[in-house]
Amino acid sequence: MSPKDPSAASTWDTTTLPEGAEKARMVRSMFDAIAPRYDLVNRIMTFRLDVRWRRHAVKELALAPHSLVLDLAAGTGDLCIDLRRAGLRPIAMDLSYGMLDNDRSGAPRAQADILRLPVPDASVDGIICGFALRNLVDLDQFFLECARAIRPGGRIALLDVGVPHNRIIRFGNGIYFGKIVPRIGALLSDGAAYRYLPRSVAYLPDRTSLVTMLQRAGFADATHEQLSCGLTQLMVGTRNIA
Repeated sequence: MSPKDPSAASTWDTTTLPEGAEKARMVRSMFDAIAPRYDLVNRIMTFRLDVRWRRHAVKELALAPHSLVLDLAAGTGDLCIDLRRAGLRPIAMDLSYGMLDNDRSGAPRAQADILRLPVPDASVDGIICGFALRNLVDLDQFFLECARAIRPGGRIALLDVGVPHNRIIRFGNGIYFGKIVPRIGALLSDGAAYRYLPRSVAYLPDRTSLVTMLQRAGFADATHEQLSCGLTQLMVGTRNIA
């Protein structure tokens, strides 16, 4: 499916944010469409800050060398590359076949619904996920599924876009993310997709709720960190031992 296919774009070019199964179908279709130029647009629209954010998330996993880590909603494999550089063993999983087809990490990969991970209980040492929480249908289910898959004492690191605390930064980011990013996306990839992505921030609960949800799921020490003055947020935690 071509990113410039008008009939495809219309499925996510809407002012109403979809829910449930409709949201899952739309997200999968959209990421299939934008996969070929996803990395290029990310680098340009974040001024390469996304590279720093991912590496920080891998560092905060704080896992021993050779630990097995699931990269969920792995996209084209950026985090898998960083995980390997850190001496870890990544496995990529994504709902979008288009993203997996453009993977350049060389890590093992599988197309999967990350709300229903195809792995046994307590079978991995860690889970990392970059900029996908707002695209999931059920965050509570996702956190519980991560807790099921991670061994006791294992770690989780979750990146997503943030809402800056500072009002001036928040105002400027709102203009950039809401007005300029869609124009960059339209120029280089798919305008409708990059109009949707800024609006999708509305799906995310506030930081206190996110931490509470993680703690309730089985990560009692879960914490929240703002990166780059709140442009991005990172949640990390350890799977409860008992």
